[in-house]
Formats: sequence, C-alpha cells, structure tokens
Amino acid sequence: MYLLGIDIGTSSIKVSVVDVQSQKKIASVQYPDQETEIKSLRKGWAEQSPLDWWENTQKAILKLNALNLFDAKEIKAIGIAYQMHGLVVVDKAQNVLRDSIIWCDSRAVELGENAFNAIGQERCLESLLNSPGNFTASKLAWVKENEPEVYDRIDKIMLPGDFIAMKLTGEITTSISALSEGIFWDFKNDEVSADVMNHYGLNYSHIPEIKPLFAVHGYLASSIATHLCLTEGIPVSYKAGDQPNNALSLNVLKPGEVAATAGTSGVIYGVSDVITYDKSSRVNTFAHVTYSKENKHTGVLLCINGTGSMYRWAKNNFAPNLDYSTLNSLAATAPIGSNGLLVLPFGNGAERMLNNKYTGAQLLGIDLNINTQADIFRAVQEGIAFSFRYGLDIMRENGIKPKVIRAGKANLFLSDGFAQTFVDVTGVSLELYENDGSVGAALGAGIGAGIYKNADEAFKQHSVIQTLTPINSEEYEPIYQKWKQILNKSL
Repeated sequence: MYLLGIDIGTSSIKVSVVDVQSQKKIASVQYPDQETEIKSLRKGWAEQSPLDWWENTQKAILKLNALNLFDAKEIKAIGIAYQMHGLVVVDKAQNVLRDSIIWCDSRAVELGENAFNAIGQERCLESLLNSPGNFTASKLAWVKENEPEVYDRIDKIMLPGDFIAMKLTGEITTSISALSEGIFWDFKNDEVSADVMNHYGLNYSHIPEIKPLFAVHGYLASSIATHLCLTEGIPVSYKAGDQPNNALSLNVLKPGEVAATAGTSGVIYGVSDVITYDKSSRVNTFAHVTYSKENKHTGVLLCINGTGSMYRWAKNNFAPNLDYSTLNSLAATAPIGSNGLLVLPFGNGAERMLNNKYTGAQLLGIDLNINTQADIFRAVQEGIAFSFRYGLDIMRENGIKPKVIRAGKANLFLSDGFAQTFVDVTGVSLELYENDGSVGAALGAGIGAGIYKNADEAFKQHSVIQTLTPINSEEYEPIYQKWKQILNKSL
C-alpha cells in the first residue's frame, strides 16, 4: 500500500511515493528538469501559470510511474504541499481567469499597508496576527482594483494547492491554515475576517468550503485516474502550504520545535501554543497543520525571498556550465569571510523581515587582485546564512529560541559547507533528515485518510541522518556584524 505526495514548488513539481508500512520513499521525481520561469511583467511582480503547474504535475506523476518501482494502482491517498500565499482565481466552470500572483510578488504592498492602518495596526495584529501586507487577500484586492473585468468573473479563489486538488477531484475546498496564510482568518473570533473582507470589499462567496486540513478534500476523478494510471475515487486527504508541510515532514508538530528550509526562499518555522505576533509583522504567524479550536498551535514563520534564488542567479551568471554539486565543492575551498566579499541576497521582491523594503541584491568588497570564483560562491552562501541569522534574531525577540533546528537534506542543505556555515552563524545545532516536502505530503495524506491513526504513528520510523554543531561561531561573529551594518545602511 502506497501514498502519493505532490509538492508544487516555485522551481518545479516534485512527486514521491511512500510505502505505508516502512514510511520510506519508494520513488521520487521532479518535473521539469529546468527551473520553471517566474514571469515578471513589471519590477516587483511575480506570476506563474496554474495550468503549467497542472501540466507539470501530470507529467511528473507519469514520469514517476514509468520508473516501475511500485504498483500505481496500490496508491491509496494523495497529499499536496504548495508554494504559499499565491492567488488563483477561477470562474464557475473552473476556468483559470489569470496567471497566479505568487508569493514573492510585491505589487500589493501599498494596499496591505493601507489596510493595516485603516483597520488599525493593533486590531490587525491581535486578530490576524499579521499585517495584511502583500499576502493573498491583498493580491485579490489588487485584482479587484486593477482588473475589475477579471474580478467580476470570479467564482472561487484558491491557493496553489487548492487548485491542483480541484484539477484532481473537481472539488474546491480550503482550510483554516490556508486562509490564515492568505490573511483571511480572524484568530480572535475563529472565522473569516470581517475586517479584511469589509475593508477590501471582497465577496464572501469567493471563499471555498472550509474543511479540516487532514480530511478528504475530494476524490480522484475517473478521467484523471485513467490518464495518470491511478485508482478512481482515492482521496486527496491533505493540503498544506510548503512551510507548515515542511515542518510536518520533519515531525515538527509540538510547541518549541523548529524547522528550516533553504529552497528558492529560505524559512525558519517555529511551532508555538501561544497566540503571538511581531509588532512590525517582520515574521508572520499562521495556523499550523495541527491547529484546532482546542489546540491553537501556530507556526511562526521567517521567510527570506532571496536564498536559493540568489544562489541560482550567481550560478547562471558566474558559472552557468557548472552543476550545484561542483559549485558547493568550489565554495568550500574559499576561506571563512570569502576574502572580504559580502553579499546581501535580497533581490527577489520586498522582504517582510526588512519591513517590506526592497534593497536589491548586492555583491560588495570586490578586490580584483584577490577574489576568485570560489570566493563569490562562498560569499553567496555566507550572505544567505547571515540573512537567516538576522531573521532568527527577530524570532528570538518573539519568543522562539531554538536549541536545535531540523531540516531536510535538500536544496542548499545538500552543501555540507553551507550547512556548517548556517550552524556557525546562527549558533544553533542542526539535525538533517531524509524527508522532503513531497514525502511529508504523502505522510500527511495517510493521516488525513485515516491510514495512520495520528502523526505519531506516521513518523514512528523518523530518524536523523546527520547532526551539526557550531564550530566557527566566534570567527563568524565580527563578519556578521559588519554585514549587518551594511544591511542597515541599505535600509
């Protein structure tokens, strides 16, 4: 018996099949092989086509099946993880009305700031736990204000994972966790926020049916099952944003536990049982996958837009013919401090932890007689680690004080050099695990379908594969302080 996990990433779609009994990944693929383009029609804009996500999801599943490592007919449930905060809008026939405005798009920042002030900053933070910012609700308000002909045709709004579930099942649902990441949820009254809906003049009928996160969100349609060689009627029984799902995949479910990821964006995510918020909304609080009215578990999320995206930019422009493994080895040959090079990796939209400021990415301190290609890539890794430290210090101000951080051995954490730099700069030990987002989604599906009794059962064979502890923290501290001074001047 197997479970299928789908991870709708910004760069690609990743799908995995997990064996129910062993809880291990049997097979995994991603599609396409090349990173998916982000459309930027104007500075600060970021869009992708939901239909491309769907096409790539189907191709990924077919590619997975073609490995012949499992019987696709024995897949009993499907789970979905997805890039957070994106806006998908469809009409009554479930036709997509425009490209998705995705997570790193900055066009709605001003609208969000106006809503923050009009509703009242204290009221927003106490009820929404965040400023409306450039999250999904504000993106929808932008469509209403700038594309009224599109807005008037909307039947339902969705996050990216809701859309893929709709294409699989024909059903449109959402959850409290999903609504909270869109800043539609009032935690104080446990309902869709009247303040947000009324301020923006949004239509309540556009909100899909709200279901528990671990629940049946629809059953696989016959035509789709036939095309994908799956069994008709199996449930889509789990949907979660990529960061709550990453935490789930690392068994970060209890208050005090902390997860991290360093993909296109970088995230530190801590679970709390205290309804808390950052007064400047530099870090954000959402409903965790385990949130309920009885157990109000929230996820405090630090997001850095420019992590893997910064590394990709450096690769494409300084070493387009080298693969990431070679780059990681090259970076490891440079000394701590990269011979004076410093990188601010903030070139992928407005950064929430910088109060929605956009500094642009910067490469500083170049010595034409000393610096090499290795220095550049080490400096990029160090700049990313410094940005994690900067954000973690904000989280510490808000009561999240991890002694250990868990992460999947994936993306930037595949680099031993980056992983050790992360540990040295933050001063926090790191545990690395095999699980990734698509595996977490598969296990989540098992919980939602009742195949596992609970999360404890789903993760009983979860084990750490590598532990790193700080070694060079003292050497990095003055370099980080210099980097921080440069960042503050840029702000």
